[in-house]
Order: sequence, then structure tokens, then C-alpha cells
Amino acid sequence: MLGAACSSARHPSSPQPSTRDGEVVFFDDFATPALDRTKWNVEVRSATVNDELQAYVDTPETIYIDRGADAAGAMNGALVIKGLYRPGNATDNGRRLDFMSGHLDTRGKLEFTYGTAAARMKLAAGPGLWPAFWALGTGDWPATGEIDVMENVGQPDWASVALHGPGYSGDTPLFNRFYFPAGSDATGWHVYSVGWWRDSLVFRIDDAIVYRATRPMVEHYGRWAYDNPKFLIVNLALGGAYPLKTNGATSPYSGMPESTVQLVKDGGAKVLVDWVRVTRH
Repeated sequence: MLGAACSSARHPSSPQPSTRDGEVVFFDDFATPALDRTKWNVEVRSATVNDELQAYVDTPETIYIDRGADAAGAMNGALVIKGLYRPGNATDNGRRLDFMSGHLDTRGKLEFTYGTAAARMKLAAGPGLWPAFWALGTGDWPATGEIDVMENVGQPDWASVALHGPGYSGDTPLFNRFYFPAGSDATGWHVYSVGWWRDSLVFRIDDAIVYRATRPMVEHYGRWAYDNPKFLIVNLALGGAYPLKTNGATSPYSGMPESTVQLVKDGGAKVLVDWVRVTRH
């Protein structure tokens, strides 16, 4: 999932979700006391696909709503996804994973084709933390496509976007890395979004265009996989292939150095989400 293209620009960050993109078809600002299960599924899974270190669990320890100091700057409180250190946790496939975290999706509750998906998020800094806001098709991967609206591997100065599909999955060439301008980084609140049309996708961080992919660009590598419904995912992975390629850490864990393990132990491995919105063009 690494690529060479880079960009940076100055951009304001607004706490208010704009409706300029059209009719709102999904919105959650986490104003309820607990996660709204009519909008979100919580995945429970110990199998990993990119050598990550975590089991995804459904517990208030890893997924909860916060209205305290950590959520300062959020509209009505924030969703928190928190990584935990739980050494030797037995899994259903016989593995032992030392970490737990959270993974939410809208499959079967919100699935959409075309429009703008956006989330206002605040990330933690720590090499090997791997938060993401993304969308998947409802069929087999990569045939039905993947849209990575925001990925970060604990490096606070940048975030990345990508597309995966048939012929351009894994280390996809359809990728860009956005470097935050001086005085700003991923640990502050930012709006990560993608505008999705029949023949193009435009990725933004706040108001800055990060990457534009057109049908001809994609079809240079393989079939266009963006005419079918997608559901949203917000998660926090720990360690694994993408962090390892970036930070090179092999000890004490693949893709996660001791400093980040200590951050997890100290309770600092958190992703906060102010709101998530989908609009129809």
C-alpha cells in the first residue's frame, strides 16, 4: 500500500459537517449515550488479513462514546476506538494475540453508490497504530473494490488514500500520501472525505484535494470496480504489513516498536470520530 506521490496544502478545519454535497443519506454525530446499533455493526474477529496484531472485540473497553477532555472540539461527544494490551489472549483459530481493538461497519445498514462520504477524526501518534476510514463492496475482494478515504500508520505528519480493485490491489499504484502543513498534524481534528461519481473519485482532507482518480486511470491497471454499492468501515488496527513497510520495526512486534506498545499500555492508542456523513450528489 506504499506509493511515491505526495502533496500538501493549507486548509481550514471546520467542526460543522457541510451539506453542500447534496442530500444527507447517513449521519451520526455520536450524540447518543452509547453506539447506535441501528447504524453500526461491531465486528468480532481474531483472524487477520495483513498480519495485524489485534483481535477485534465488542466491548465498551474498546468502543465507547466520550464527552470528556479527549473529545474537546467535537460537536456532541465523540466515538472512541481504543487499542488495548491483553497479552496471550486466546483466539478462536488457535492463535494468541496480545492486543484488542475495535472495528465498526455499516454493512446491511448503509450501502451506497456515488455520493460523498466524510468523517471528522482525530488520530493518535505512535508508529504502528493503523486507523482507517474506508469503504468496501459487498462481494469478493478485490473484485468489488475498496476505497481508502484515510489511512495512517501512526506517523502524525501524513495520511494516505488509495484504491484497490482487480489488477490493482495490495501495493496499489492508485495511491497518494498527504503531508500536513506546518502547525498541523493528524493528532488534530480533520475532515477526511471522498467524492464518488460514475467516472471519478476525488479525495480531500479538509478542503485540500489530496488525490483524483478517473476511470481511464483505473482502467489502465484493471477493471473499474466503483459502480456497485459500498459500505463504510472505521477501525483501529495495530501493527501489520503497512506499518512494517513504513517504520521497519520487527521487535517487540512486527510493525510496532516498544514505544508504541507502551503507548497502548498507557491507554493512549485512541482514534476519535466526531461525526460520519454520507451525502447523495
